[in-house]
Amino acid sequence: MKNSEVINLLQQLIAIPSFSKEEEGTANLIETFIEDKGVDVNRHLNNVWAKNKFFDETKPTILFNSHHDTVKPNKGYTKDPFSPIIEDGKLYGLGSNDAGGALVSLLATFLFYYDKPIAYNLIFAATAEEEISGRNGIEALLPVLGKIDFAIVGEPTQMQLAIAEKGLMVLDCLIYGKSGHAAREEGVNAIYEAMSDIEWFRTYKFPKVSALLGPVKMSVTVIHSGSQHNIVPDVCEFTVDVRVNECYTNDEVLGIISKSVKCKVNARSTRLQPSFIVEEHPIVKAGKGLGLKVYGSPTLSDRALMPFSSLKAGPGDSARSHIADEYIFVKEIEEGIELYINMLQKLLIV
Repeated sequence: MKNSEVINLLQQLIAIPSFSKEEEGTANLIETFIEDKGVDVNRHLNNVWAKNKFFDETKPTILFNSHHDTVKPNKGYTKDPFSPIIEDGKLYGLGSNDAGGALVSLLATFLFYYDKPIAYNLIFAATAEEEISGRNGIEALLPVLGKIDFAIVGEPTQMQLAIAEKGLMVLDCLIYGKSGHAAREEGVNAIYEAMSDIEWFRTYKFPKVSALLGPVKMSVTVIHSGSQHNIVPDVCEFTVDVRVNECYTNDEVLGIISKSVKCKVNARSTRLQPSFIVEEHPIVKAGKGLGLKVYGSPTLSDRALMPFSSLKAGPGDSARSHIADEYIFVKEIEEGIELYINMLQKLLIV
């Protein structure tokens, strides 16, 4: 697959709006593109996937995964987000950096190894709903794919190796008081009742601190209480954003929280788990051997939904994700393909 084909495919993807839950157009394009390469391609919802030519159930399997959905364009755009133009080596357009560059680079790598005798099986999967952590993306596809030994998740990391990634929980907290007239010593103020719990969320330090991700971070981000100035509020509701390092599972952190506060705590979900791959893993060692650095990523990706080891790495820069006039350097994609191929060479070639 020539680099010009890779760039052209990304330009075609950019030109098709593919907001989360509205990815049918880009799924059709990816499916047709892979099929035209003579590869048996599969579709589940708006997730498109394919196996290497000599797939062998007795071999371990590597998943190449990235997403083809995008957020909606930032209001600050000065360029048409769906016009994939190249200026000064930069390919502009919505989804170019997050994560179109990584997606087409992984596809090029998959096709490079597709019909070669290799020690691993390969599955390429272009998935939907990543930007909203939806249930019809990678989570829906994994049961269809079968056993996976580890994954490379394509996201913009400047091709550095994100070996750890924080998980996410959003907690809805509720505490009751008793209403009364604010002018008299009546009632129990639910806001005051909540203050000690809010202070606990602000100050509590989980004992296990990650060398890569730092501590578990909890932030109270929304508070609702009261209806008018002269009524003591009887209910206070607040929301807590919790970012969990790889030293804990979400359920472990939720258990500690529930035992430590008096408010009712409801986790919207515990499914977005922290993730980690050991530095001794062959794919990490291969990347480090090429001079790539390991780090811990504070941002969430679909690896949060993968119950196996995964590495996040891809061309582009996370700092450009979701910005106005999003772009990726064409050179970054070309270098990304070369690095992916070289990282995998020692693992794959028999």
